[in-house]
Amino acid sequence: MNRLYSERHIPVLLREVVENLVWKPDGVYVDCTVGEGGHTQAVAERILETGGRVIGIDVDSEVLQIAERNLEAYPNVQLFKFSYVELPVLLNILQVHEIDGLLVDLGVSTYQLKAEGRGFSFNQDEPLDMRMNLENELTAYHVVNTYPEEKLADIIYNYGEENFARRIARFIVQNRPLHTTKELVEVIRKALPYKEIHNRKRHFATKTFQAIRIEVNKELENVSKFLSFAPDLLSLNGRLAIISFHSLEDRLVKHAYRDDPRLEPIGDFIAPEPEEIAENRRARSAKLRVARRV
Repeated sequence: MNRLYSERHIPVLLREVVENLVWKPDGVYVDCTVGEGGHTQAVAERILETGGRVIGIDVDSEVLQIAERNLEAYPNVQLFKFSYVELPVLLNILQVHEIDGLLVDLGVSTYQLKAEGRGFSFNQDEPLDMRMNLENELTAYHVVNTYPEEKLADIIYNYGEENFARRIARFIVQNRPLHTTKELVEVIRKALPYKEIHNRKRHFATKTFQAIRIEVNKELENVSKFLSFAPDLLSLNGRLAIISFHSLEDRLVKHAYRDDPRLEPIGDFIAPEPEEIAENRRARSAKLRVARRV
């Protein structure tokens, strides 16, 4: 791993995650999206002296190398390159039959946004990639340059909740091929009315980039699949904690907690305190929902 990267990811809702997830001092916990290891470290620290164990997984091999360095002082942590939708396979390999807490942080890591060449950010000029798992074949370049206009428009509208999806898709197709994030941003700029560019609270390319990233990584499909089997992995009273960052993911989690008879929601969603948002702007849209296995 030789990418330029000088920052460190700040885990959102760290105290709230530990307080709501860790209920059994000698339990087995799984962090399904380790990232740089912030949540994993906090959970491991809480149960270090009580015989607890943490299994951490991530699909991003590069960020997992950072986590390995950050967590090397914690003998109760094991890390593996796995997708959370493959968790049952890993647990079978490890002969772990029940877990007491599952954590999923559905946000993009700071490394993915800031490390050179990953192509997630509209603030950097990089090749169109956006893969969380670098072994996957589908990239943002493929989506932008090969998808039919109608399919591209549907993705931008459904996954980005972008009202100008049809117009953006048309401009993308008319300006193909696009090779870099900067080129994509400029096409989106041309497609949007002036007031949309200047009056939005967030960057005008945010919704389109989100939509393409979701398509590349099959994020909503993976969340739905995970929610279908996750309760069966939990012990009685085991906790399922999920942090989401946009309404599409949060809706899936909210409905699963409400409608799945295997789960009982613990309160309403938890949002970051103003102090946390002031220190970490990326926390502003985070929602933590927790349920227990019944």
